[in-house]
Amino acid sequence: MNLLENIKIAIRSVRSNILRSLLTIMIITVGITSLVGILTAIDTIIISLNDNFSAVGGNTFSITPKFDEIKSQRHGRMERAGDPISFRNAMEFQERYNFPGSMVTVHTDCTSSATVKYKDEKTNPTINIRGVDLDFFEISGFEIIEGRNFNRTENANGAHMAIIGSELVNLLFDKNPDKAINKIIDIDGNNYKVIGTLKSKGSGGNTQNDRNVFIPLLNAKQYYHYADKEYNLDIGILDALRLEDAQSQAIGVFRNVRKLKAFEDNDFEIRKSDSLLNMIKDATLKIRIATVAIALITLLGAAIGLMNIMLVSVTERTQEVGVRKALGATRNNILIQFLTEAVVIGQIGGILGIIFGIVIGLVLAIYIDSRFVIPWAWIILGFMVNMVVGIFSGLYPALKAAKLDPIESLRHE
Repeated sequence: MNLLENIKIAIRSVRSNILRSLLTIMIITVGITSLVGILTAIDTIIISLNDNFSAVGGNTFSITPKFDEIKSQRHGRMERAGDPISFRNAMEFQERYNFPGSMVTVHTDCTSSATVKYKDEKTNPTINIRGVDLDFFEISGFEIIEGRNFNRTENANGAHMAIIGSELVNLLFDKNPDKAINKIIDIDGNNYKVIGTLKSKGSGGNTQNDRNVFIPLLNAKQYYHYADKEYNLDIGILDALRLEDAQSQAIGVFRNVRKLKAFEDNDFEIRKSDSLLNMIKDATLKIRIATVAIALITLLGAAIGLMNIMLVSVTERTQEVGVRKALGATRNNILIQFLTEAVVIGQIGGILGIIFGIVIGLVLAIYIDSRFVIPWAWIILGFMVNMVVGIFSGLYPALKAAKLDPIESLRHE
């Protein structure tokens, strides 16, 4: 008897005891739905978070000097913190770093106590002035909603142009971003033409991001530069999977920029901006483990129910087993037949559970407006678990059927 014939017999057996079989299938379905559904939902949430982090500069890292005043003492020498990143350091790194799919932005904080005026309106002296280059907005996640970015000429010449945050729009231009474009504002006694306004990034009561005024980097160097002035380096990577490789190359390039010798330690650090996302991923690992545990408990109950059904089936079909053995069926044939029935029942419930689990993930993706990726790993896991449940539940009843004496089976009432 081949496998296809065994499957046909198994399906007929399910049909002949439809209610009893459906109850067991439903228990298996619930267990697999819990397993696949929750794991798929977690993946969907992580995909959504990853997309959102990428949109706000999540696939980026920064190069910063070491901040420890005294790092350590080695062989009687004191190791000091790294020097600030100078303008020359930043420009040289930007020119030499050529990792595929990368973008380097140089920016600096000028002051956090500026006063901005427009006609009779002025702000409190709590405005942040920041000097940025052309690529800053693409990497940082700030979104220009009205106007435009600086062009190459304005950037190269250090033009008196400005892009302002939403809080300044609210204070100086009656919450009207259109009204701000091409207006002249006064920043600490210097006039700047507004060419762009930014979408609000304030959340949770923290609107510090909305209190920024961005000016061209060379303009910032002209008015706010001083000895030991620190500049910031941010690197954005298109492919998040290559982030580690990009960081390794950045370390090598910046060591050369710093002119560090082979035996000298780095006097700078790499800071990742995806740390929060990684923390969330680590936290979801516990949720995954709990989900698997709950699903396995449910499936254990389903396995016990399936074993009970198979034992009842062996008792009810004792004469059938006797007839088959009388016609030449071997113990192995009977074993495979009943084991196939158990696996088929398990796979029916598993397939339904997998479908429902995928639907849960899809509905969640639609609800949170996220991409949905078919969870092949969890589908394969679902099939494997179903197979184990079927074999575990059907093995003992199948062995019991295979050991039945054909004479005694034919006499069974």
